[in-house]
Amino acid sequence: MILRPATPADAAPLAALGAETFVAAFGHLYRPDDLAAFLAEVHDEAAVAAEIAGEECTHRLVEVDGGLVAFCKLRHPTKFMAHSDARDPIELAQLYALPGYTGRGVGAQLMDWALAHARAGGHDAVLLSVYADNFGAQRFYRRYGFAKIADITFKVGDHLDPEYLYALKL
Repeated sequence: MILRPATPADAAPLAALGAETFVAAFGHLYRPDDLAAFLAEVHDEAAVAAEIAGEECTHRLVEVDGGLVAFCKLRHPTKFMAHSDARDPIELAQLYALPGYTGRGVGAQLMDWALAHARAGGHDAVLLSVYADNFGAQRFYRRYGFAKIADITFKVGDHLDPEYLYALKL
C-alpha cells in the first residue's frame, strides 16, 4: 500500500474513484437525476483536475497494486468557517475508500496523515461533515476526538441530506 499526494495525472482515476466510492456508500439514497447532477459537478474529471492544480485542496491517495483504492481531501479555507470559533480551521472534505478496503486501516492512515498535515500547517481545528445516518463514520471520527458542533445540510442535486458538522480542536 502506497500513500502519496495527487498529481495532475491522477485527475481521471481520482474522479472515477470519488464517484465509485460515493455511489457505493450513498447512491441508494438519491433519485437518479439528483445523483447524476451531483456526480457531474463534484466528481467530474475537470473539476478534480482543477482542485489538484489549485491552492485550496490537498489530496492524499492510497494505491494498491498500481490502482487507487482510497483518498482524502483537505480544503483550506473551509466553507464551514461560520460554524466554528477556531481561528484557522482546515476542512477534511472527503475521506473515502472502496468497499473492500474499509475496516482494514486505510482510513486510519489517511486520518493520521490529515491530522499531521493540519498540525504542520498551524491550523487550530479540523472540521468535517458527516451524514446523519452514517453511524460507522461517526464512530470513526469520534475515536479521533471529533465532536458534533452543528446540524447542517448537504446538497445532492435538488436533495438536501441532514448532516452533522464535527470539529476537532488541535
